[in-house]
Amino acid sequence: MLENLITDAHLIIPEIIVSVTLLLVVLFDLIFNKDKSIIPYISVIGLFFALYYAIQGIGQNSYAFTSEAFSNKYGLLAIDSFGSYFKILILITSILIVFFSKASSEIQKIFDRSGEYYALLMGMVLGMLFMVSASDLIMIYLSMELLSLSSYVLAGFTKLRDRNSEASLKYLIYGAVSSGLMLFGISLVYGMTGNTNLIAVNSVLRSSSINILTYSFSIILIFVGIGFKMSAVPFHFWTPDVYEGSPISITAFLSVASKAAGFAVLIRLLRTTFLLDLSDTGEWTLLNFFDWQTLLIIISILTMTLGNFVALWQNNLKRMLAYSSIAHAGYMLLAVATLSDQGILAVMIHFLVYMLMNIGAFYIVMLVANKTGSEDINDYNRLGYASPFLGVSLSIFLISLTGLPPLAGFISKLYIFLAVIDAQLITVAVIAVINSVVSLYYYVRVLKHLFLSKAKTEPSPLKLSAAEVVFILILLVPTILFGLYFTPMIEFAKNSLSILGY
Repeated sequence: MLENLITDAHLIIPEIIVSVTLLLVVLFDLIFNKDKSIIPYISVIGLFFALYYAIQGIGQNSYAFTSEAFSNKYGLLAIDSFGSYFKILILITSILIVFFSKASSEIQKIFDRSGEYYALLMGMVLGMLFMVSASDLIMIYLSMELLSLSSYVLAGFTKLRDRNSEASLKYLIYGAVSSGLMLFGISLVYGMTGNTNLIAVNSVLRSSSINILTYSFSIILIFVGIGFKMSAVPFHFWTPDVYEGSPISITAFLSVASKAAGFAVLIRLLRTTFLLDLSDTGEWTLLNFFDWQTLLIIISILTMTLGNFVALWQNNLKRMLAYSSIAHAGYMLLAVATLSDQGILAVMIHFLVYMLMNIGAFYIVMLVANKTGSEDINDYNRLGYASPFLGVSLSIFLISLTGLPPLAGFISKLYIFLAVIDAQLITVAVIAVINSVVSLYYYVRVLKHLFLSKAKTEPSPLKLSAAEVVFILILLVPTILFGLYFTPMIEFAKNSLSILGY
């Protein structure tokens, strides 16, 4: 038993490192009660070590915690290249968010509580790392709860404005409802199959007859919990208010890492629990009890359409980027709806690019808010002339989010559209293209305010520190380079496509 536990522990080194980092953050917060400047650096060092071991996980194919005392021979966690890829994305995002937080005036104002802030941040990271590898429904639920409970607190952590508390309360209420529904769905699956392990459930579904109505109902309930994390319509209601009311560093974190973890769970659930056959070309045949493809297509169309059209009317840039992130969830859901390895590859590529351009856009919005105290689009008038580096950088991130060449966003969206066309979903592909055209309007609207709109008073240049310029360049340069030379990005995603299962 002890030998098995030690072997399993070697498979979850990134998670162990993040757990130790969380404990160190709490410990140093208690020791250095007056000066807490060391805490962000402890967090970053821990995350870098976790990232190193997550990279080592590419190519591994094994189950962790396979003892009967924990689950069954398949294990609670699947350690594979797919999970390692999403762990790498989550850890890189987390490192960026720590530096993001150091530059945020909101976080600086609660400096005396920064130990709690970074401890909760590590709690979110730990939950997401377990989520992307979870191969058991109970493990999925527990890891989602670890992520959720930390994020509920962080959404209203600063307490600087009324909308901080509003964001936290709305997030908690919507999260509690979706969590309860998901747990009910899991209990139904357990009642029908006698197991919660994804592969064991698949085995039972293949070999026995079940009540189709109860089975379909349980799937929809489980999807509610996952859809909540992905901000998919109609489970998106929390997103705009929470994104607008949360500290902008947490908003950026939720828009990328939490969404990535939700998609990883959905993909593993489909690929492991409901797979009947996998063709040589990478196309999936799912068990015919439930029409997953139709559900995903409907949800994806609703998500991208609502996200794009509501974003048209937003004047608050945080809220606009919130609806933009809902729309991007719709594009990626469409790729998942192809039920093929090609579609999953497109999702993986898009998340890598989305991380760069979305965090970049949020960071610049935060810098402007730090200097001007406003997130309103009208306060960006002629800012592109007063601060050309910020104006041009924000323009590049927004154009990339639109999916225009020659930037990385074009490549990732191209792969999504190619996957959809290969799956013979031509009508849906046309709808997605129309949605991209709609998104061009509200992104270009920001550019109009930056460079063309008249300002009542000429804005003053916004002075940036060297660290702020470097942070923007770290995100900006890959956004440009991956649009011109994208082979390494594609190869990395292809090499990480291995998912443990049948």
